[in-house]
Order: sequence, then structure tokens, then C-alpha cells
Amino acid sequence: MCGIAGFVNDMPIDTKCPILRKMTDIIAHRGPDSEGHYIDEHVALGHRRLSIIDLGGGQQPIYNEDGNLIITFNGEIYNYQPLREQLIEAGHTFTTRSDTEVLLHGYEQWGVDLLQKIRGMFTFVIWDKTKRELFGARDHFGIKPFYYAKMNGTFMYASEIKSLLQHPDFVKELNKEALKPYMTFQYPAIGETFFKGVFKLPEGHYFTYRDGEMSIHRYYDENFRESNTKLEPLVDAIDRTVCDSVKAHQIADVEVGSFLSSGVDSSYVAAVARPQHTYSIGFGKGTYNESQQAGELAKLIDLNNTAEALTDEEAFSAFPRIQWHLDEPDSNPSCVPLYFLSALAAKDVKVVLSGEGADELFAGYIDYGVHTKFKPIKVLTRWLSHLPAGARHTIAKWCKGKTFHGAWHMYANLSPAEENFIGQARVFDESESDKLLKPEYRKAPSVRSIVGKTYARVEGKGLSELKKKQYLDMHQWMPGDILLKADKMTMAHSLELRVPLLDKELMAVAEQVPTKYLITDENTKYAFRQAAGRHLPKEWYDREKLGFPVPIKKWLREEKFYKYVRSVFERDYVSEFFDQDALLRMIDDNYAGKTDDRRKIWTVYSFLTWYDVYFVHDGSKPDIITIA
Repeated sequence: MCGIAGFVNDMPIDTKCPILRKMTDIIAHRGPDSEGHYIDEHVALGHRRLSIIDLGGGQQPIYNEDGNLIITFNGEIYNYQPLREQLIEAGHTFTTRSDTEVLLHGYEQWGVDLLQKIRGMFTFVIWDKTKRELFGARDHFGIKPFYYAKMNGTFMYASEIKSLLQHPDFVKELNKEALKPYMTFQYPAIGETFFKGVFKLPEGHYFTYRDGEMSIHRYYDENFRESNTKLEPLVDAIDRTVCDSVKAHQIADVEVGSFLSSGVDSSYVAAVARPQHTYSIGFGKGTYNESQQAGELAKLIDLNNTAEALTDEEAFSAFPRIQWHLDEPDSNPSCVPLYFLSALAAKDVKVVLSGEGADELFAGYIDYGVHTKFKPIKVLTRWLSHLPAGARHTIAKWCKGKTFHGAWHMYANLSPAEENFIGQARVFDESESDKLLKPEYRKAPSVRSIVGKTYARVEGKGLSELKKKQYLDMHQWMPGDILLKADKMTMAHSLELRVPLLDKELMAVAEQVPTKYLITDENTKYAFRQAAGRHLPKEWYDREKLGFPVPIKKWLREEKFYKYVRSVFERDYVSEFFDQDALLRMIDDNYAGKTDDRRKIWTVYSFLTWYDVYFVHDGSKPDIITIA
């Protein structure tokens, strides 16, 4: 696991220029073990290394046999060993035993088709000296980040935006169109980041940059469909592929640990992997500390689990630093415990496994709408879901706005996904944002236009509404929130996170699971849970999804934290973005118990904390703050 950064300039580059080192130094946390640079008059390639495979070799950049191709790489390729053998048979000469060099010779041998052969998480760039062309790619699901910009004649890229800020050609400007969508989605929801002119390379895409022009192409997309697979062989296939993926994701020359929560996903991974060390975290005792349940499982299946309880003061004090590491504002509360969980694991290991991906692949979210505990509505909705689309949609339209028990459940299940589902987070409605935002920040892509682009790719494919929702989350929520925070919070502590449940081989199984085995009357991700049941007690594999519990409701009604957040809302620059009086009324009413607007308050607070770090101040790493 590493960090990459670099640039291509229209004008000749001074090979002694210190810019590249500044770009890589700022992300030294991604790779504290070593650094490497390549500079010629056309390109500068930088790398920070966290040594995982081929510890003695594998320093980057790496060159091909004639020195014409140069690569820097961030990630892991889990099937690099058989590919290496194929390339040796084809006549390639290797100087290391690293997966990085497999990518380089693989590109030399197969070109873009390399991307169809590799299994892993990655972003990499390859400079072709003869063509003066930069080739780069991002993994199938967006596990690893890749940002780019073209400013003042310089094309620049990096694993983290803070690297780009170090380049003298970078122009730092807030992207006003990013704020309003963020307020609804809770994460950066559009392709252009909160920094004007900085973009994310989409998941499953590659690019070429040559003669000042960038060309971007898709090489991978999920193929969700129905099948007639019976439950038992389906469960067999899921479990077999999960076990194979976990084994592949344990390939390393260092110890691989695992995160362990009370949920089925990380528990399944840990039960299969049987690592020497697992790690859990929570807040205090009781509701907000699932590490207690994780500890119980560890005893049951004989794992060595290390748990830690966070204090509220620790969580709040680190929040500006958390937003600095994220690069863009993200108000998912789970960023906080994940940051501290990563610090805990990094004391012992360099690599951990985690359970991200299962909810998207196998339909684990309650918000997909089919699962409800109210049996009469459950049965009725199940029967109505077999009606033709026109009839379902008519009934859904009738249900919309009704107040009887289960009305929303029926509407969410019977209406078109495009009409009601925007993903796993909905904080502010657009009308609420318009009331709170100043006029210049209301002009932004609509929620409908953002999700509509993704839905359009599966239009006419005859997918169930549930599978359309999965597809949307695969391309919005997962890369924009789940994977982004997973990468940034772990790499903040020089810890590599691997996600064996988010694997292209497992995706090939998941995309054809019959809808009836995704969510049933019993629970979400039904078939997946049956597979997990071969390794876990029923109490764990059948437990309803909890998420990472964070006590923001408690915090915002505790005087010292309320006062601190209110003081942030009182800062002079807040009135540039928001109706400041309305914000203060919101937090006061919430504190008094008149309302419960914790998610809205936390979303605004997250943005203002990020803005303070990157725009009010100079974007350098902030100190830990003190909450009196």
C-alpha cells in the first residue's frame, strides 16, 4: 500500500525541482517506509511506500527492461503470482518479486487488456518515454482513490488532494456546486471535488494523457441480472468464493490482522481468515460499544481480539485532523471510530481485513425497502410485488404521502427505484438546503440529475427495483463514502485495509443472485448470511445490520460539545454559506430537545470543520483540539 503523486508539464521540467518531493512528503503517512522519484523534462512521478510484498525489493518507480516504461503504483494485486509466471514464459525479465512489476510488464505485454486480467485494489500510472504518454487506471470498485487536475499548463495527479495543493500551478478555489449535493448525500457526490478543477477518476476506468489531452474510458461495470439458481448451490458458491477471496487477500510478507465488529460481514471474514490479531472499538459501554459483542465472538471462535473504548473527548478533539485526512468533507459519523480503530490496529500490524462490500453486493441495507417487521404489510407488499410494473407503480403512487402504518414501506417497494431511492444517506431535502444556503450556493446539480446518470446505465435491462438500488449504491455511496473513508482513515495511520468481500470474483457470483434470495421476510442479504452461517453462530450471522454506532445525539445535547459546535457556527465566515441565524436556532432547538436534527447539524459541522482546515487556514495538518 502506498501513495502516488506526480505531474506532466507542457513546459520542460527542471529535474532538480523540489515540487515533487513536497507532493509526496505531505502524504508520507501513506508510505513511511521509503520514497522514490522519477523526473525528466516531461514528467515527474513520485511514490511513498508501505512495504507489504517483496520487502527488500519492490522500491518504486520500477522500469521495464529497456527503461522506456516507468510505473508508480498504489494497491495490491492478489493474482500477481500466476500472471508473473505467464509473463516470464512470454519472455519478460523481472528484477523484483513485487506485484508492481507484474503490472508494468503486463501493460507492456497486453496493453489495456491487462485490466481484464488483474484482481485487486489499485491506482497506478505508467509513463511511456517514447510516446510521451501517461497511462493510468483505478480499480474496479474504487477502493483506492485517484485525483487529478489540469491547471496553468500542468496535468497533476495524486492519491490525496493535499498533494496537489503543493504544486505552484495549483489554484485553490472552493467548488460552490459541491456543497448543496453534499448536504443531501453527506459525502462528496459529484465528479468534481470540493476543490474547483479537481476531479476523481471514476471506479473501473482508465485514462491516457498525451499532448495536453486526457482521454478517459470505462473498462469494467457490474452486470446485475436474474438467474434461476437454487438456494443451496448459491450458498455453496458464495461461501466457496468468499473463502477463496479471503485467502487471496491474505497474501503478504507481513502479518495480516482483521477488524472485528458485532456484524456478520467482518465476523465472516475473521472467522474464515483466522488471523493472529483482530481489533474492535466502541464508545464507553452499552449501546455505542459493539466491541463487547465482538469480544464475545472472538472467545467463541478462539480469536485474539484487542478492544478499546473511546472517550467522547478523544473523538471530538481529533475531528479537525480527521477532516484533513479525508480531503473533502464527509459527515458519516463512522469516520470517527474508524480513525481510532485504525490507530489501534496499526500498533501491531501493517495490514487488516475488513467487511466492506457485502451490503452492496448482497443487499444488506434496510433502506432497500423490502424488509419490515410489520407482518401484514410485509405479506401484502410481497404479494403486490408480483404484479406487472404498471399496477405496482399505480399502487405506489397511491401510497405516497399516506400516513397509515407501513405506507412508506409499500411505496419504497412498489415504486420505481429512480423515483424514491438516492442511496444510503439522505440528510437535507433539497428544499431544506435551499432555505439554509445563500443564493450562490443553491446553484448545483440536482439530486435527480446526479443519480439519474447512474440509473440511465441500467435502463431497459429489466432489473428488479432492488438490483437497480444495488447498482446505484455501487457507483455512488460505496466509492463516494464507504471506500473513501476506509482508505483515508486507515492510511492516516499507515495501515493497509483489504476488503475481500469486495472482489471481482465474488461480484461475479453476487450479480446473478435471484432477487428473492437477497432480502426475504427474515432478513437482509439472506443468501450471504446462510453462507456465513457455515462459520458463525446464528446469533451473529442472523443479526440485523447495526452500522458503526456513534453517539452524536448524546454529544450535541451535552453542554461542552454543544457549546463547541455552536462556537463553530458563530464564526464570521459561516454567513458566507448559510443563514447563520437559522443554523443557530437549529442547534439550540436540538440541544433543548425540541427537535432531533443531529444529522443535519453534524453535516454542517463537518463541512465547516473541513473548510476551516483547508481554506481559513493553509491546509496543513491541524493540531488536536481541546474541548473545555
